[in-house]
Amino acid sequence: PADAAARMRAIRGLIDPERPPLDQAVAVATGEELRLLMDAHLPQLHVVTLDPPLQIWADREKAGFSAWYEMFPRSASPDPNRHGTLGDLTKRLPYVASMGFDVLYLPPIHPIGRTKRKGRNNAITCDPGDVGSPWAIGAAEGGHKSIHPDLGDERDFAALIKEAERLDIEIALDVALQCSPDHPYVREHPEWFRHRPDGSIQYAENPPKKYEDIYPIDFECQQWEALWAELRSIFDHWIERGVRIFRVDNPHTKSFTFWEWLAAGLRRDHPDVLLLAEAFTRPKVMHRLAKIGFHQSYTYFTWRNDAWSLQQYMHELTQQPPREFFRPNFWSNTPDILSEYVQHGGRSGSVIRLILAATLSANYGIYGPPFELVRTEPRPGKEEYIDNEKYEVHHWDLTEEHSLSDLIALVNRIRRANPALQQTNNITFHNCDNPAVLCFSKQSDDGVNTILCAVNTDPHHTQWANLDLNMPALGLDWHDSFQAHDLLSGARYAWQGQWNTVALHPHSSPAHILRVRRHGRTEHDFEYFV
Repeated sequence: PADAAARMRAIRGLIDPERPPLDQAVAVATGEELRLLMDAHLPQLHVVTLDPPLQIWADREKAGFSAWYEMFPRSASPDPNRHGTLGDLTKRLPYVASMGFDVLYLPPIHPIGRTKRKGRNNAITCDPGDVGSPWAIGAAEGGHKSIHPDLGDERDFAALIKEAERLDIEIALDVALQCSPDHPYVREHPEWFRHRPDGSIQYAENPPKKYEDIYPIDFECQQWEALWAELRSIFDHWIERGVRIFRVDNPHTKSFTFWEWLAAGLRRDHPDVLLLAEAFTRPKVMHRLAKIGFHQSYTYFTWRNDAWSLQQYMHELTQQPPREFFRPNFWSNTPDILSEYVQHGGRSGSVIRLILAATLSANYGIYGPPFELVRTEPRPGKEEYIDNEKYEVHHWDLTEEHSLSDLIALVNRIRRANPALQQTNNITFHNCDNPAVLCFSKQSDDGVNTILCAVNTDPHHTQWANLDLNMPALGLDWHDSFQAHDLLSGARYAWQGQWNTVALHPHSSPAHILRVRRHGRTEHDFEYFV
């Protein structure tokens, strides 16, 4: 009764027919009495109380420094006439290791649904023999804890993990918490899925994309506790088999409360597990995912192509509050995204994007082999690949002469040999007189290792630039002379003072990655071997 009386007082204060003054109505609406009333009676689903003190958590090193390579296991066969297997993928591992990648990310390896299966290039209907999208998870053969029979079995996966460990590569698995209509969950637990008013299950959408072959899970259904426990068991299943890194598909379209609960449990029980959020969405949403437990995130790097946009975006990532909790992972391409820059930039465009991703961010990745083999043909009018591997099996000739694999290997060796490139937030931008050239430096915490980069963002034309260097940021006095050793070409330049000139040819030398050494310092102090 007392609360009911308070509620009536609030209502009268807000909608009095005599229309009280606005400031009086605002005082009622924001007053303590109404706030306490709402706190007492509003639904409190998933609300908890946070009591101090808080703890600081230090993630393992790979959360902050990693090089990712993505590929489809079913396209790993050396025989163009058959489906690839996990055994074929195991034999491909030395190739991945030779390029210097330490994380091999695999799209879903589970059975693929047959109902509403997508055809080639995302066709609504499929032809006989079409393999479908790996993200349409689940069939009669099993669901998220099963391996597609055409890929192999548990023994093949164990052999893959063992060989990857020998080569210092970690296997990252895709976790897409969604189901094809044929998934065992759909049959056994229809209450776990969202239904239309007519009772049918609603297929998934991530506007403007539609996924007729996928059912979304209802994370806040009445049986949410049993659902969440089962979804957590998917992670546990693969953790028991040696997986410690997961790329999570579209986490922003699912329950944030679930992710917070899951991430906390994984951190408690498996503190070495890392989560990468594939969330191309609003910045605040990306930041929230990072706050609730995701260790890395995809970013807008794909669409930041000119020097000014790149500098502004890096300022947002490294100089604004999100730097304290948001770890970017720069991807030059993905199976979903073939940017216009890469489409039209030719080989030099791919080289430029590789160097930018690998030097601006301590975490970066590529989707291969299309990237290193410079496959840039899009679906007409789309920012995605034609004849996309998401819907068909490919055969790749990794020995093609124009492959970027040797350059990729060199860039990854440079990253490993220079501590300055193993962080993201330690970046300083330097002025230059050409808007097509991006100039920046990074320095290791001890000040010993300094890297200066100058990159031509124009993939078609040679660009000259006079660099106006911030000498103290390089660990130098304003008039010092120093050696700039280009780790890409091997050339060494004798520079002095803040003003120096570069010529960047898109087809031969679109970028300099320069190790800076002041004249007079010893080789022992400053040389980092590649």
